[in-house]
Amino acid sequence: MKVNCPTCQKEVQWSKENSHRPFCCKRCQLIDLGEWASEEKRIKGEPVQADNMMQD
Repeated sequence: MKVNCPTCQKEVQWSKENSHRPFCCKRCQLIDLGEWASEEKRIKGEPVQADNMMQD
């Protein structure tokens, strides 16, 4: 099956041999990770209060 890389849109083969799937390469994979880390990408929802996350 062929899919488009989410970062650069290059067509890539979705297979076990492609260790970066669905990305075409490690570079595109890291670009995507950086976008999530910098919160350029996020899943919509209600914000979580920090004090509610650390309950004993």
